[in-house]
Formats: sequence, structure tokens, C-alpha cells
Amino acid sequence: MKILFVFYVPSGGLETLNRQRRAALKEHQCEFLYYRQERSLINDHGAPVYITNEDERIKQILDEGSYDLVVVTSDVGTMPRFRKLGYKGKFIYEIQGFGAKEYARRVLTHAKPMIVQHANGLLTPRTPYVMEIFNDLFPTIPKYNFNNCLDWPMYAYKPLPKHPRPIIGWIGRIEDNKNWSEFLKIGQKLIQDHPAIELYMFEDPTLSTTAEREKFQALIKELNVENHLTIFENVPNSEMRDYFSKIGDSGGFFCMTSKTEGAPYSPLEAMASRCPVLTTDCYGVRTAVTHNQTGKYYQIGNIDDAVKEAKELMSNLPLREKIRQQALTHVQTNFSLERYHMNFSIMLQSLGLGKK
Repeated sequence: MKILFVFYVPSGGLETLNRQRRAALKEHQCEFLYYRQERSLINDHGAPVYITNEDERIKQILDEGSYDLVVVTSDVGTMPRFRKLGYKGKFIYEIQGFGAKEYARRVLTHAKPMIVQHANGLLTPRTPYVMEIFNDLFPTIPKYNFNNCLDWPMYAYKPLPKHPRPIIGWIGRIEDNKNWSEFLKIGQKLIQDHPAIELYMFEDPTLSTTAEREKFQALIKELNVENHLTIFENVPNSEMRDYFSKIGDSGGFFCMTSKTEGAPYSPLEAMASRCPVLTTDCYGVRTAVTHNQTGKYYQIGNIDDAVKEAKELMSNLPLREKIRQQALTHVQTNFSLERYHMNFSIMLQSLGLGKK
């Protein structure tokens, strides 16, 4: 079976997903096409990776690949484009996350004719608002909803020298949906009570606008957190377990402040490394985090609530240890490569695509 996965850029959670599902789908020949490259680092996919947005080159890839299935993430226009370039196989249209719920519904409503014409199935990783929109707009197209996968031993906890100060980590783009300003405000409040706290922010500077970055720098100065803040740019994914393990053992936690997420990978990676998670209830994270069992939630926009939950996560050691252990077990059980392989195979069979 030859499968081509298509997305805009080899960056962020989708790039992580592609590498993870390549590991889960080893019996198939998986290849990956991205339309553009915005940074020099591309993590090893263990499979062919193409980066082009030129019709002539894409046609060559499709002709030589003879793919049985193309999985298109987000970009609806890929399907009619590939048909014009001669692709005759089946399409799965996938949504991992699509910004705010209202925006997603508006875009998918507009794209409905193309999706109905070309998609043989719709895939989402149990993202509640996407499942709802799919059911409303596309009642007759087969739908597949199952968790993404994580090769969790790659992110397994790594004992390191204990950091002397608690670290609070954050990962994301410096843009509105990732809600970076809320993280800085939470950090400032915690530092007022615990001056030793350090803030780590992991980001890709190529994925932000000049205006947003100016706001970012201005708020850092306004909140007076420069001396507590370390910014890491484009850290290879293979190194993140070291950071998550370090944060977890420091007595700190990973903080996700997003307004909307589809099925974010960062909390799963943290959980696999025994780093506790504090997050907003941003839709897709619900499959990973259950409050006070595998992590903690706070009410988005409510800094005092975030600080209260953060302090309990740092000071209530029995609860903290319970969350760390249950989070690890949850990842190992419900996000395994084996489970993803099983669910993907069922999807292929229902589409009439057997083993090749």
C-alpha cells in the first residue's frame, strides 16, 4: 500500500504526527509532501519527503508514486488540483484542528462542494468541534475518528541532574491562538510568590509576524520577566524529552495556553516524559487531559485560576505524582503505535484498500 500525506509545511504538531504515523504504518509505504519549507531543520521522517508547490514536480511525484491513497490535511484545494494532475486514487480529507470553531465551520461550509466531490472519507482525531461540523455538513461521507499516535519510548522520561529551580515550560508560535501573552502573565504572577521560578518558551520564529513579535517583546519588558525567561528557537523534536524530563523533575510543569487546538502533541510528549501539564480546555486536548487525573485545566483568561491550579500542581506532591504516573499510563495505552495501526487499517479496509 502506498500512501502520500500532504500538508503545507514540515513544522509543528502535524510534522510530528506524520513522523509518528510513519512508525505506526511500517507495513505500508508512506511518503510525505509539503508545499513549502520555512526553516532549515526538517526532522527525519524515516521515509521520502518532498517539498514543492510546483505543478510539474507534483505531477511527477504522483505519477512515479502510483499512490493508493492520498491523505490531505486542511488544504481542500489539494484534491481537485491533484485530480487535474492525473491522480486517480482515493482521498482522505483530514482535519487535525482548524482554528476557532466558528472559523472552521465557515471555511468547511464554503469548501463543501469540493469535499463532497472528491473526498472518499473524513478523518479527525476525536476533535470534538470538528466531529460536530463533519456530522452536520457531510452526513453521507464516511467518517473516521481515532486518536493520533505517539512512539512514547522516544519521549520516555530521562533521569538528568536535578535543576535547582522550578521551570514552567511553554511551546508554540508567537501568534494569537497560542495565547503566549497569557503564559507570560501566569508566569509573572507565579514569580511574585516564587522568585526562583524560570520560564522556558520553545518557539519557531519563522512562524510569527513582525507586529506580533513586537508585542511579545514589549510585554516581556512590561511584565519585567526578562531575567526569568529563556527562549529556545527550533529545538529538534528529538531533544524535547530532555527538556520535559528536566521540567518535570524541577517541580515545574508544562503550560498550554491555547485558545483552540485540534489534537496537540506537546502535552502527550510532556506526559510521556513525566512532566505534568496545566492547560486550557481547548477542545482537542480533552482526549489527553482529564482534570486532576492526567493533568490539570484552568479557565482560559482567568489568570488567578491558572495560578491557583499551578500552585496546587507544584505543592501537592501526592496529587502531582499521581498525575505524572496516570498521564504516562494513559499515553502508553491510548496513543500507542499499535492502536493507531489497528484503527488506520480498519479505515483502509472500509475504503476497499487491502494490503498491497
